[in-house]
Amino acid sequence: MNNPYENAVKQLENVAKILKLDSEVVQRLSVPERFIEVNLPVRMDDGSVKIFTGFRSQHNNARGPYKGGLRFSPEVNEAEVKALSMWMTWKCAIADIPYGGGKGGVAVDTKKLSEQELENLSRAFVRAIHDCIGPEKDVPAPDMYTTPEIMEWMVEEYIKIKNEELKMKNSGDEMLATFTGKPVEAGGSEGRTEATGLGGVYVLESLAKKEDLIPEKTTVAVQGAGNVGYYFAKLAQEIGFKVVAISDSKSAVYRKEGLDIDKAMKSKEKDGSFETWKGGEKITNDELLKLDVDVLVPSAIENVITEENAKDIKARYIIEMANGPTTPDADIILSKKNIIVVPDVLANAGGVTVSYFEWMQNKRSEKWSKEEVFGKLKEKMVSAFEQTWEAMKKYKADMRMGAYALAVKKVVDAMM
Repeated sequence: MNNPYENAVKQLENVAKILKLDSEVVQRLSVPERFIEVNLPVRMDDGSVKIFTGFRSQHNNARGPYKGGLRFSPEVNEAEVKALSMWMTWKCAIADIPYGGGKGGVAVDTKKLSEQELENLSRAFVRAIHDCIGPEKDVPAPDMYTTPEIMEWMVEEYIKIKNEELKMKNSGDEMLATFTGKPVEAGGSEGRTEATGLGGVYVLESLAKKEDLIPEKTTVAVQGAGNVGYYFAKLAQEIGFKVVAISDSKSAVYRKEGLDIDKAMKSKEKDGSFETWKGGEKITNDELLKLDVDVLVPSAIENVITEENAKDIKARYIIEMANGPTTPDADIILSKKNIIVVPDVLANAGGVTVSYFEWMQNKRSEKWSKEEVFGKLKEKMVSAFEQTWEAMKKYKADMRMGAYALAVKKVVDAMM
């Protein structure tokens, strides 16, 4: 398996050549400003105490507080967290929101925890890192296998700790801004659930205009049916694009004439996968990546497009809704095939953008409607796409390097 942190550093080194960056600047940006590893004692339902390992990588805060998700997964490790924190720095710069990059997680299989054990773990993590986070310092959010409810537990624990430290009864709305992705009734923003997928669809619309694509004649294959993949597929279909394939970790379905996404998802929710659904031909995830479609949308995990399978990719465009789905070696192959790759740091920036809106609402004690949130999101995503497209042309590079050049230059300028 490719090391995501090595991939992230390699991407930085490639863009450093385009920008002619000083080697000392590259060294600073190659490592997080702070990396935190904590051991979390958690009380289990049987009365025993189990130790879990947690991480928080704070990559760069030249443009504002560190910002990035928390994931609870058995695969969480130092390399993954460092890579994701670096990508968040670039993502926030591209979206033109005043944050730096952070990322965190706990190595745990949440399926093996009861709800009470999960709450105990969530609160333990906050107790371990509370000095390192805050509305103007580091603002975590949900990610893989974490939920709005977990964010609510975490912000409750954070406010409790701060009240005890400050001898206060209530830390006010601003303390709610320490975590985003909370339930709406607990200070969260309207529209956060759909935000990442919807932001990707705004990017797809912008790409279609640049490339003269007619939605009804444009076929789309989506790998991944989690929150991001599902909303991307559903919303793209609603505005006329032909979604012909979708998958989860166990199964994939394809229908040349287009899928009924809502019916497919109802079947998956009922049976746990697409395997029993009769609305399309059963294919593998690997076969989905190699379909002869216009747009391929990897929306699940890292490193699915590699040097081994890139030569078989037939799509004309790739929109990276997952973080780091394409390895640097695969990028070279795709570039030679003239496949336009809309990079993750642009394509999936809708989530962090609406997290920024939530942060602003908390700090201002405001509440925005979903329509207002989506309007502001579209404005941000279209602007980010246009800036990236122009950077691609300016630097005579592919779209990823254009995006990175745009982002890294903004960060370096802020560091000076």
